[in-house]
Amino acid sequence: MERMIIFCMLFFCSSMALTAAPHKIAKYKQILKTIRRLEPTVKDKDVELLHTPENPVDGCLFTAATCFQNGILKLQPENSQVNSTFTQTIRALKRFTLSNPGKQCESSCESYEKKSPKEFLKSFEKLIQQVIR
Repeated sequence: MERMIIFCMLFFCSSMALTAAPHKIAKYKQILKTIRRLEPTVKDKDVELLHTPENPVDGCLFTAATCFQNGILKLQPENSQVNSTFTQTIRALKRFTLSNPGKQCESSCESYEKKSPKEFLKSFEKLIQQVIR
């Protein structure tokens, strides 16, 4: 009887772990869609260049995600017609979180090269794709 209870507990725990991963992947895929929706509405000329993490190593993904979240706040809408869509999309991306692996990355946001907002979003998209894999 005791073995049966242990088996049931192991089965339950393993099934919970398997269902958690697809949920996170779905969340990251939704973030990818949100980034792609934002790209055409962002102002790319006469704007502040943003520190853009490119190809961060696994230990630096959390730091890179934080840099992207900070940079998103500096984006501007291309024109007043897209302002409401732009604002909603920015709000959705501000809520994005990436779990902290616990170890610190040696590079800071300021150590990354500054790029245009559209290049910034392309790099953010690459980061999310890297997290999904």
